[in-house]
Amino acid sequence: MRSNNLSETQKFTNTEKNVRNQANETLFQVFSALREKGYNPVNQIVGYILSGDPTYITSHNNARVIISKIERDELLEELVDYYLNNNM
Repeated sequence: MRSNNLSETQKFTNTEKNVRNQANETLFQVFSALREKGYNPVNQIVGYILSGDPTYITSHNNARVIISKIERDELLEELVDYYLNNNM
């Protein structure tokens, strides 16, 4: 439950490791499908994560169905974790 007190830091719980692995694999599959179709994968994935609109993701190689099986917050968590672990 979210507190209305803005001075308190909210805690976000980690997702399970197998969900994180699924998110990782999903991102790579969708990235590949978007690139194959000539889209900018980063822009399209960001558009999807921010809006929730599945039309940002191509249906090529079933990418739209694949990405919809993972919650957007799990995709974002995987991206942030990957970035920080590889750049710190």
